[in-house]
Amino acid sequence: MFDALSDKLAATFKSLRGRGKLSEQNIEEAVRDVRMSFLEADVNFKVVKQFIAQVKEQALGETVMKSLSPGQQFIKVVYDNLVEVLGGTAQGLDFGHKPPICIMLVGLQGSGKTTSIGKLARYLKSIKRRPYLVPADVYRPAAIEQLKKLAEQVDAPVYPTEPGEHPVVIAAKAKVIAETKGYDTVLIDTAGRLQIDEAMMAELQQMKRAIEPHEILFVADAMTGQEAVNVAEKFNADLDISGVILTKMDGDARGGAALSIKAVTGKPLKFVGVGEKLDGLEVFHPDRMASRILGMGDVLSLIEKAQDVVQKEEAEEMQKKFLKANFTLEDFYKQMQLVKRMGSMSSIFAMIPGMKKVAQALEEGKEGMEVERELKHIEAIIMSMTPAERHNHEILNGSRRRRIAAGSGTTVQDVNRFIKQFMEMRKMMKKLKGMGPKQLLRQFGQLGQN
Repeated sequence: MFDALSDKLAATFKSLRGRGKLSEQNIEEAVRDVRMSFLEADVNFKVVKQFIAQVKEQALGETVMKSLSPGQQFIKVVYDNLVEVLGGTAQGLDFGHKPPICIMLVGLQGSGKTTSIGKLARYLKSIKRRPYLVPADVYRPAAIEQLKKLAEQVDAPVYPTEPGEHPVVIAAKAKVIAETKGYDTVLIDTAGRLQIDEAMMAELQQMKRAIEPHEILFVADAMTGQEAVNVAEKFNADLDISGVILTKMDGDARGGAALSIKAVTGKPLKFVGVGEKLDGLEVFHPDRMASRILGMGDVLSLIEKAQDVVQKEEAEEMQKKFLKANFTLEDFYKQMQLVKRMGSMSSIFAMIPGMKKVAQALEEGKEGMEVERELKHIEAIIMSMTPAERHNHEILNGSRRRRIAAGSGTTVQDVNRFIKQFMEMRKMMKKLKGMGPKQLLRQFGQLGQN
């Protein structure tokens, strides 16, 4: 989403590298470029005006002038202010009340409320909560059926909405059932419209009075840009929302909504939706998003993704094999499956500092297709081996390699090349043994660039 903005900011920072110091003139030039970059990214003009004023004032400050290099000084100032604009610190859900915690999801039709309920339920289960899903959008039968299917996928109970039931009655009954059955979090999917109307808002206000929700989360489609911010402002005025879920953050929108919504509404962006799958919901961290926008990567999110798919015991066992260099083709195959569960190669590389261009090449160009195709070939090659061959590559003689090539739809040359690469990787593991953290990072950085 922020690719265009990131590229323009990178060009601005690069122009400062050759300067001996930050002067008023080169700060003016850099600030002008940043202003244009933000406006082109569809950021609210009032937000841009305030952001630029703060950056300019701080960049000319004496404390900044005495630190780092000119380019680094300016990046630090932009980063600090960008974190502030995005919300400062991550703001999760408020569980500091007696259960059940009631959460209403509100927004226009098509913004992704129903899907977000399913994702939120999965997230809640991952942190040991017991969610109860409530389909209160009685005007769209498809939404009720969709939520029931999502509830099945995440193995969560769902309120049995009956045709003709009033949404406020549904929400009130669901809250009582949750109290009786011990469900600690009630997720209510409310009705939306193609645009704001008084009847919809009156119904939501009535529901709010009836159940007194602890959270009202406004769900906005990031692809609608500033319109999402304007609608959020109206919902906040009428309902006093507690936070925002921004969906379709993996789309190709310019990112203005994400950069404007906190400053305009005063309410935090709590979650972002990425992709259609139920694991595609992330707690929003302003500092990590600022790092991504400025091309610094997001190692913490990458670690969390890895922790989601890899058990601690598995990681420790694999680490031992790495250090002893007795990593087998079977282990390699397991690692491939884990990486696939973490997302696309481009999304993984995008979180590694210095790998942004590699990620873009994988996402946009033929390199990405070639990498995916190569990985499929490797997977087919390993799956065509016997268990004994996967545990000991040294028994792979000529006749075995011909059989593997025929079984995987590849050539003997492909099999030979992969085995050679695998053996080189094992040699590299031996070299890594005993290296310090800085040396390891340097080695992996060079490996990633290659």
